[in-house]
Amino acid sequence: MKFTMTSAPVLVLLAASTGESFLLSPSVAAASRSISALPATIEKITSSSLVPPKSIDDMMKTSETADLYDLNVQKTYGRYPLTIRNGKGCKLYTTDGKEYLDCVAGIATCALGHANDYLTNAIVQQMNSVHHVSNLYLIPSQAALAHWLCDNSVAEKVFFCNSGAEANEAAIKCARRHASNRGITKPVIITAKDSFHGRTLAALTATAQPKYHKGFGYDGQMVQGFKYITYNSVDELRAAVQEVQESGQGLAAIMMEALQGEGGIIAGDEEFFRTIREICDETGALMMCDEVQVGMGRSGRLWGYENLGVEPDIFTSAKALGGGVPIGAMMARGDAANVFGPGDHASTYGGNPLACSAGLAVASYMCEHNLLTNVKERGTQLEAGLQAVAEKYPDTLGAVRGWGLMRGVVVTDSSIPPGVIVQAAMDEGLLLVAAGSNVVRFVPPLIISADEIDAAMAMFEAAVAKVVAKNKDAKP
Repeated sequence: MKFTMTSAPVLVLLAASTGESFLLSPSVAAASRSISALPATIEKITSSSLVPPKSIDDMMKTSETADLYDLNVQKTYGRYPLTIRNGKGCKLYTTDGKEYLDCVAGIATCALGHANDYLTNAIVQQMNSVHHVSNLYLIPSQAALAHWLCDNSVAEKVFFCNSGAEANEAAIKCARRHASNRGITKPVIITAKDSFHGRTLAALTATAQPKYHKGFGYDGQMVQGFKYITYNSVDELRAAVQEVQESGQGLAAIMMEALQGEGGIIAGDEEFFRTIREICDETGALMMCDEVQVGMGRSGRLWGYENLGVEPDIFTSAKALGGGVPIGAMMARGDAANVFGPGDHASTYGGNPLACSAGLAVASYMCEHNLLTNVKERGTQLEAGLQAVAEKYPDTLGAVRGWGLMRGVVVTDSSIPPGVIVQAAMDEGLLLVAAGSNVVRFVPPLIISADEIDAAMAMFEAAVAKVVAKNKDAKP
């Protein structure tokens, strides 16, 4: 901080930490020259030192966006050189005038597509009322959304947060506290190899993929208390549980995705999930389902676990829950629903009026437009279309996997990374995303039409044909 005397007997304080200036009255200046003893009457001066933000409208007319990414945005993503200007329904439009059929949907997030009037009106109305007040007070939209989620699932109570990673962190904390209440001091949570549960530290540890752990451990270890098995392996599951019990540790939970998304669109096996339920019933551990990507209708049912004939103790949601507005939820039943008390877990933004109004809009739209029926019908159509393309190129494509509108096709030719097909599809006007090491993933908005599925299949086939021809020409 710095003090200077002006020509008039007024002392000026420059607060470097805030960029703000203050005037101190002459009587205060006369009383002391020391900053430590200035009981002043302060008059705030508006600062003119701030640099105003750039105009987004102006940036849309130039290539400045990419330049600013290189300059100021951390490189945590490998981004495609597309600058999205706007969207409508299942279409996205770039600043250079190109149109794309979006079968990524913000990575399984924009359930109602883009610029959906129903969702937009709900958000605008809430913004014109009150958008955030914190969880110190009662929030009607939060209570209503929690009620809808419980009415349409096995859940009894909901904890709201802001993302899938946060929802899974809440589930992990709940499992550990539940285990502690049972006298377990070394709680173990079993998860699956090739899973994906988020980027926060405990959720990342639960994600049994070493490539994501590199550089984030301590003395070679991530967060303690996790054990990994092969997804859908009943034998490995039973062996892991036995090892935990014989080691002096305690089984806190078994946490699985109902359908592995980032791991390659691999659906859960009914016997495997029934075994999890049986083990949890026998041991008192919690059965936890990560529904962040497959939940909220993407499988053709509201929740992925409904396809497996089980009822989890905890399940998590995010992505499509807000239709693109950030929101997450950890839902629980039975003892798990009453583990947390005041102060045990919290979120400043979690369940605020804006996010919950978006969640309620998605919920209402799903009910009023019978969206689950569309997911089932379009999912069947998508599966058939992908199988037809795979049969036409049997040396390149293999099995078609998944449920509803969460589908993937395996690229069997090891010389063709799935990203090559994703890029070729983009060149045709179709947006896709890879999953795992060898799968091309389709996760379009849940509102996608039959005509749009047909168009997607035509563009996908054209892309595969070009990749196959180019790959053939490149071989000696």
